[in-house]
Amino acid sequence: MNYKLLLPTYRNRYLFIEKCLKAQVKKHGAFASVLNLGTGEGDYDRMIAPYCERLIGCDINPDDIAFAKALNKDISNLDYRVENALELSFPDNHFDLIISVEVIEHVGQPERMIEEIQRVLKPEGLLIITYPREEFPLTYDPINRVRKYLGQEKISQGAYAFGHEYLIPTKTFQQWAIKNNLEIQFSRNLSGYIIGLLEMYWTGMIQKLLKANSGNVSDQEEKKVVLRPSTEKSFLTNITDVIIAIDHFLFKKAKYSVGKGFILQKRSN
Repeated sequence: MNYKLLLPTYRNRYLFIEKCLKAQVKKHGAFASVLNLGTGEGDYDRMIAPYCERLIGCDINPDDIAFAKALNKDISNLDYRVENALELSFPDNHFDLIISVEVIEHVGQPERMIEEIQRVLKPEGLLIITYPREEFPLTYDPINRVRKYLGQEKISQGAYAFGHEYLIPTKTFQQWAIKNNLEIQFSRNLSGYIIGLLEMYWTGMIQKLLKANSGNVSDQEEKKVVLRPSTEKSFLTNITDVIIAIDHFLFKKAKYSVGKGFILQKRSN
């Protein structure tokens, strides 16, 4: 079972990517060439592959790429590469679509990653991206929110778990987009106060203990016991979907959310 689908924040991002793909393919047809930038364990790729002719999943972590290859070995239009998001080996103007889920907060130089995306994306090509917001709900991480107000250093829990050294302010991301010739087509808050409360602190602790690459880095100490996703979906995911629907109905226009999702298009001039 893909246990990640039971977590509302993860499931919310997954549904966002899936809905965006369905809408764009309905408008324009299947994408010729797609890059999943920061594919991790490859658990999105099986969902993405039917919407494109060729899909490349890349990640900086060789162990995650090896696992993703084994997990999705039956998908004929999918290839994997070890790549650094700050120095991609692909030529300019190469991909029709780039997908990046919760990657930009790990790379150290987030604006540089946007520059590389812009470089390898074709004119009028699309970027679908999600990231954890600096403007997160109080219910998700009250400790770091209070510490920020008091001028104290953050702790590596809550919003700053999962290997998050920094979070992305929405205005800063928008500035990066404008600077790199990327026009925002659509944006959506991902996970509000209810989901924040349900996942407060414990999910970060569990990931640190049991996820194979809990820091989402290129080199990490091996663990004796790890959780890895499968391709199976549990019926319990339906409960997660109900939670997401209620949370979105109540907080879709709120100032704060755990994450943010965008569709951007590269201008042709």
